[in-house]
Amino acid sequence: MDKKALRKKGIAILQELATDKQKKQNKEAIILRLLFSSKIWREASCVGVIRATGIELDTQPIFQRAFMEGKKVVVPKAPQDRLLTFHPVDEKTQYLLSDFGVEEPLVQQQVEKSEIDLLIVPGLIFSSQGYRIGFGGGYYDRFLTTFQGQTVGLAFSEQLRDDWQPAEFDIPVKKIITDFRNEVFYE
Repeated sequence: MDKKALRKKGIAILQELATDKQKKQNKEAIILRLLFSSKIWREASCVGVIRATGIELDTQPIFQRAFMEGKKVVVPKAPQDRLLTFHPVDEKTQYLLSDFGVEEPLVQQQVEKSEIDLLIVPGLIFSSQGYRIGFGGGYYDRFLTTFQGQTVGLAFSEQLRDDWQPAEFDIPVKKIITDFRNEVFYE
């Protein structure tokens, strides 16, 4: 199956899961419990994470937990040049809906890649080797080429598939946390 078809399938999977709010919340609770008990979370002082759309895994609890634990939280912006930038946020940060339908912080200050200890990488489909299919802009693959911190994908079990081949420029996440297999490590 090609990436374009898988991308459509991934969106459909997330849309369907979003219609069963209780099931989605139960799966999110498992994934978040595993994330928050992981070594990579405990050791991270700066966490990069998106503001999720309604169909994606709800990232708001990640923000809340990070703020409560005194971690620095940075949120990406996707500028025209397709090179992600990350910006520090707090509980009072205001956001603007981007052309992609995701909230980006109204913060100009940027954080260097080297400051981010843990990057939670979004995706529609994840393979058992940590490769992912995103929404198609290539933003994260470009960013990850020189990123040295920990990377993790948070995936519902429905998002796990091995019937596709990554492209040569695709970069896998180091770890996937899912409601089905608990944790899958790569390294």
